[in-house]
Amino acid sequence: MQQHVLAIFILIAAAAPTAATSSGLGALRVVPDVDYRRYAGTWYEIARLPNRFQRVCASDVTATYTVLPDGRIDVTNRCRGSNGDIREAAGIARQVNGQPSSILQVRFAPAFLSFLPMVWGDYQIIDLAADYDYAVVGAPSRSYLWILARRPRLDDDVYRRLADRAREQGFNSDALIQTPHTNPRQAFNTSNEPAR
Repeated sequence: MQQHVLAIFILIAAAAPTAATSSGLGALRVVPDVDYRRYAGTWYEIARLPNRFQRVCASDVTATYTVLPDGRIDVTNRCRGSNGDIREAAGIARQVNGQPSSILQVRFAPAFLSFLPMVWGDYQIIDLAADYDYAVVGAPSRSYLWILARRPRLDDDVYRRLADRAREQGFNSDALIQTPHTNPRQAFNTSNEPAR
């Protein structure tokens, strides 16, 4: 199975402004507290706002998070391209000092570029199930939005509720595209069980 480094999920880095005021909508209302150990594990992308980083992704989009000893989070994003190849991008997430634990910055650029602010993208958790079964992640620019779940499908009512809540925060939920999943457990040989 051939893997390619994916420019996707350079996520919001290099393209998304980090200032909340860039959208004119102000700061996002984020989840007040996130337990990273419970958040760790594999998430399936249920839907996303279209973005240039993921144009190569046709299906089976996942994100896997692993908490590192220093508190940062190892990030591995995968998807299946239209030709069937699995594409992968590895990155790192860090908490923002003085901000709630739901506000992270993610870098997919090489580590030696870490000192450059523009290589860090905004990753803000704006919705999270009490049992960590689903999450919604966005950027203050409102240009990026992902609905994630622990399984490849999400109940339609829950999906609509999450999309509506994102709309209330200024996201164009009508533009969300839903992500098809083929056989996710076999596709990436990974478990979708969260770390509890």
